Amino acid sequence: MASKTKRPGTGREAGGEAVRWAAVVARDKAFDGEFVFSVASTGVYCRPSCPARRAKRENVAFFDSCAKAEASGFRACRRCRPNEPARDTHHARLVAEACRRIERSEEIPDLAQLAATSGVSRFHFHRMFKKVTGVTPKGYALAHRRNAVRRELQRSASVTDAIYRAGFTSSSRFYENAAEQLGMTPKTFRSGGQNELLTFSVADSSLGSILVAASEKGIAAILIGDDAENLTRELKKLFPKAEFVAGDRRFTRSLGRVIAMVERPEMPFELPLDIRGTAFQQRVWKALRDIPLGTTATYSEVAKKLDNPKAVRAVARACATNPLAIVIPCHRVVRADGDMAGYRWGIERKRRLLARESSGRGKSRRGP
Repeated sequence: MASKTKRPGTGREAGGEAVRWAAVVARDKAFDGEFVFSVASTGVYCRPSCPARRAKRENVAFFDSCAKAEASGFRACRRCRPNEPARDTHHARLVAEACRRIERSEEIPDLAQLAATSGVSRFHFHRMFKKVTGVTPKGYALAHRRNAVRRELQRSASVTDAIYRAGFTSSSRFYENAAEQLGMTPKTFRSGGQNELLTFSVADSSLGSILVAASEKGIAAILIGDDAENLTRELKKLFPKAEFVAGDRRFTRSLGRVIAMVERPEMPFELPLDIRGTAFQQRVWKALRDIPLGTTATYSEVAKKLDNPKAVRAVARACATNPLAIVIPCHRVVRADGDMAGYRWGIERKRRLLARESSGRGKSRRGP
């Protein structure tokens, strides 16, 4: 019978200890909770990610649990507190509790109240909440109210009933930002977006066909493709219950400005926009618009700018669902290795846009 071999990197065999020591040297958080290590010279045991000064290898031993380390006479490190929940887990729990309080409150809780209940300072709580959720406590509260109103508008007898059931103490407070929160008036939203009028037009450019659609608030969609009919179908999927009307000569000017920006990206774009998305998508899209002309950023860099470095995939999803090509420059986001990655309107278009913007940046510096 063939002898059984232990899986590398487990148990106390040499290979396992080598892997564990490498994790300690790297202060790798991924191993927190997998094991702890003790230091004979100090009598303490720590998490693999402990930021304290690294011990000598000959003084280190590994244990599968805190209980086993304590049974061998070691005490918990006061710096990394290995016998308590991991800091990230602890923060996530505090934020989750704060979210529940926000959702149950009739009024948006004060930041100081939320911080005091969580046992941390206002500054630390605000930073912690934004890191975990991607939005500020106030942003989360407004997004929750907005979603609640959306649900209630679809099942309540009247708009007023929906507003109060969603937690607003007065209808005037809701109506102050109703159009911004819903993308349309409450009455229009309650009817499923019916009768919302979108004007659109399609024209050719060096990147292919471009469709521009606008509401009363501003440009709501810029789509790029090879076929005008396919672009029109895509527009109707984005706004399934809206009414559409072909743009007139006046609207063609707006379309012309978009095409001009495609051909000469250094030109300013000053048309009003009607940007619709979740609170997180809005933050991502704003960050994309802050990427300078002729430069790129990685998905991880955008996530870090949002104070949420773990949200790389969420950033990628927000880029993939961007309804405003060119104006919200998702084409300026690349992988960490510089690879173009995906692009909603095709990699070749992304490559051409970046090359054109790099050239345009030089022109804008030289002036006319």
